[in-house]
Amino acid sequence: MRTAQINRKTAETDISLKLNLDGKGKSLVASGCGFLDHMLILFARHAGVDLELSCKGDTFVDYHHTAEDIGICLGQAVKEALGDKRGIVRYGSMLLPMDEALILTAVDISGRGLLRFSLDIPTEKVGDFDTELVKEFFLAFVRESDITVHIRQLDGENSHHIIEGTFKSFARSLRQAVATDEKFKDEIPSTKGVI
Repeated sequence: MRTAQINRKTAETDISLKLNLDGKGKSLVASGCGFLDHMLILFARHAGVDLELSCKGDTFVDYHHTAEDIGICLGQAVKEALGDKRGIVRYGSMLLPMDEALILTAVDISGRGLLRFSLDIPTEKVGDFDTELVKEFFLAFVRESDITVHIRQLDGENSHHIIEGTFKSFARSLRQAVATDEKFKDEIPSTKGVI
């Protein structure tokens, strides 16, 4: 089983996270932010991973530290669960419609953390969640996971739809990339022999 457990405590957040890459899309999420919970629950479902997450953060300030630190922990968990990355497909992409929004996401489990992020989110908030934190979440994730992620908005005008489409598209891309390739199950998917 490709699993990981991350516990991270700082002066700003206290996070416990369990991840099973070979799960069934089940989740138990309590981030302290309703909208972020919604995004992480649908992420787990569409990625086909099991996710347990508890975060106690300084939400009396705002959700910045919570979103960023959850991204850090999820990135660490994915990296740990993948191990040496032997037998994975490595690449994944998804062009995903979410009502009027259309989001393209591509993932390369490359060993090089990089984010190319192009969303035009029209509002500053969805509920009480600052929409600029979407980028902060993904930046933290790629830095810790060493995964390259490209996110492009091709259409969309509703902030909720754009962000939800992004999390779903990313989840589906990651699901493809972490899948095992039976034909090459004993090989590292790189001509270098290491990722």
